[in-house]
Amino acid sequence: MVTTKDLEAHFEFECKACEDGRCAKADLDRILSERKGLRDFYEAFKEHIKGCKRMTYGQYMFTIDREVLPEAVLWWHNHPEFKETHLSTAVGTDERPLNGHFVYMPFLNVQVEFANEPENYWVFLRTYMPADDPSFPSVAQKLPAALWIEREVKDLLGFKPLNHPDPRRLILPEDFPDGVYPLRKDMDYRHSPITEPKVEFKEKPEDTTLVPMGPVHMGIEEPAHFRLFVKGEEIVDVDYRGFYSHRGIEKTGEGRLTYNQVLFLAERICGICGYQHSVSYAMAVERLADVEIPDRARYIRTLLLELERIHNHLLWVGIAAHMVGYDTGFMHSWRIREPVMWLVERLTGNRKQYGMNIVGGVRRDLLDYRKEEVLKVVKQIREETKRFLDIALNTNTFIKRAEGVGILPYKVAKAYSVLGPTARASGRKIDVRKDQAVKTAMAYNEVDFKVPIYKEGDVLARVLVRMDELFESIWIVEQLIDQMPGGDIMVPIGKLPEYEEALGFTEAHRGEVVHYVMTGEKNKVYRWKVRAPTYNNLPAVPEMLKGYHVADAPLIIASIDPCYSCTERVQFVDVNTGKVKVLTEAEFNELSIKYKGVF
Repeated sequence: MVTTKDLEAHFEFECKACEDGRCAKADLDRILSERKGLRDFYEAFKEHIKGCKRMTYGQYMFTIDREVLPEAVLWWHNHPEFKETHLSTAVGTDERPLNGHFVYMPFLNVQVEFANEPENYWVFLRTYMPADDPSFPSVAQKLPAALWIEREVKDLLGFKPLNHPDPRRLILPEDFPDGVYPLRKDMDYRHSPITEPKVEFKEKPEDTTLVPMGPVHMGIEEPAHFRLFVKGEEIVDVDYRGFYSHRGIEKTGEGRLTYNQVLFLAERICGICGYQHSVSYAMAVERLADVEIPDRARYIRTLLLELERIHNHLLWVGIAAHMVGYDTGFMHSWRIREPVMWLVERLTGNRKQYGMNIVGGVRRDLLDYRKEEVLKVVKQIREETKRFLDIALNTNTFIKRAEGVGILPYKVAKAYSVLGPTARASGRKIDVRKDQAVKTAMAYNEVDFKVPIYKEGDVLARVLVRMDELFESIWIVEQLIDQMPGGDIMVPIGKLPEYEEALGFTEAHRGEVVHYVMTGEKNKVYRWKVRAPTYNNLPAVPEMLKGYHVADAPLIIASIDPCYSCTERVQFVDVNTGKVKVLTEAEFNELSIKYKGVF
């Protein structure tokens, strides 16, 4: 194997710091003194560290030998003082057109102290791999949070995670040919290869019966295949196959769209939390452009983020009630939710996919006479939700099915880097609204709110976390309206620096959303990596299912509020050949007119 040290002649590694948001040569000692833990990490791995850099405020990158990558990830994840630090995700990049190499880069959310935004930060661990040997040692055997991450870069970029415990395909369909990697720069985004299907399922344990659940199943319209291995009614093991509707969004956004056009795509990643993705992406580009958006824009963004959280938590609790046969609760929850949808339509023009964000601020102002309407609606939501919960939490149909079911212990939640309400219901004290620096893009640092934490780890705890969060969101909305500043709602963005990197993030109703952006030439994106919270939460679901009954499975799965594919790209598939054609907007509109009334 070629080592990173052998490649030193091909790279110029420079220690960099960031002054006023721009990278400049600086003293290494200055970088390492900015945050607790940076110097200790450097001293532990200095023989293997080839470079360090402050990407932007609160985001640090170390370039290290790939041989020590697992040890470096575990150093941060298992740090005895930074107990809630977690592996957020990793990004793989084809940098062969730039320097002849591939890049694999895990990054971690480092929590020095809960709700201490000035001290917490992100760490990126970049390692270079030669074009003829894109391999790295796997950390998944010791850190389950890396299981899907490493399988993903194997599928999409052809990287080889050595000694991975489960090297099966994760994302690519069964009929995708071997040796074709969609996120490599030499593969055209319009290419749709197809070959004979090759299915790889987990072996059934001895003396068990297979109970298939999905790909089409109750409670959710998206495809996901759970294979339950049971003894009698008890679930003893689980195999999962998803990504049936993988849409290639990252590939679509790279290289052919400008940074503002990608924003339109980002908001369509999810059908019910698209605004979270929109803000996360915008934040990343704004960090790269070295701008802070106007205060009024930050407040408007935060207002819409919290209204989105309110209506999503009400949607979810209704589905949970339906799962246990408590359809009265389902109907009440969705009835309470509907005024929020009417409200956001009045504020933005749309019930969903608001179209409010631009890089640099927001498109539309919040008219003053709408403020009273916002306050009136959230007051109504608070009162009606309290009455609803008084009934639901005293209904045996609901409580008996949720209490003590689907328990996720704290240690397992930490090992899988579980996020959001699912994590907080298991005792994890994490919330990027308080933990990380969001002040350049949002206004959470200027409002008061609590982060509800439960330790039981069962379905009922996940219900209670979400309902407590809903009331906190109402309180946040009231503060935002009361404190709303005047002024501009956007700042212009000029030319972006080329081949720089930054991360944007929000706390969606499911958990931490991250968008990594690496700029390219002519204000385009060279690499765009999106990680929704379900990506971290779903691998832990088999651990929640084990030991419970088949009848509990739909509710346990639904308790993480999974989003499998969110919204789908418009495609036409030739059923005879399997050939996929992705239509342009003009082609789609033409067909819509031609076949109007036919379907």
